[in-house]
Amino acid sequence: MRICIYAGSSIGARPEYREAAHDLGTAMAEAGIGLVYGGGNVGLMGAAADAALAKGGEVIGVITTQLDGHGLSHTGLTELKIVPTMHDRKAAMAELSDAFIALPGGIGTLEELFEAWTWAQLGVHSKHVALLNAGGFYDKLVAFLDHVVEERFMKAIHRDVLMVESDPRVLLTRLRSSPAAYVPKWLDKVDGK
Repeated sequence: MRICIYAGSSIGARPEYREAAHDLGTAMAEAGIGLVYGGGNVGLMGAAADAALAKGGEVIGVITTQLDGHGLSHTGLTELKIVPTMHDRKAAMAELSDAFIALPGGIGTLEELFEAWTWAQLGVHSKHVALLNAGGFYDKLVAFLDHVVEERFMKAIHRDVLMVESDPRVLLTRLRSSPAAYVPKWLDKVDGK
């Protein structure tokens, strides 16, 4: 099994974020779960990769030629794939992975999370999508997503595809023990009809 993580290229303002990235990388390696990520050597993404590597875990990075050219590639990975564009990067990460976890991060992390989640809703894949809610980072986003359901712009069944946990080991257990993510019955209930 391999899990793609999306994470900030910064370590953030609070030590809980880095600790969560480290704990997730460690837990994945100890469970024999490969880590797939954006290939960087910085921020939370680098912390998770370093932790998994320190425990002998498989870590596959996928980075663009542009970012690699700026010296942002992690040089100690199990494998580093260099691809031309961000679209290629996201597609390769998704293809290599059996599930997705977003750690704290900025707009890139959020964009990757929402794309993977949208793909699940549309039936492009049936892989789990999750938030590692380190230090309550995603509390307000989770509340907003519940508001989106209340306002009927998302069905509860689609909201429930997104797993949310604050403990990396609990999240990994849920990912491994849960049935496949929601697979839509296409076009039978568009707009609640």
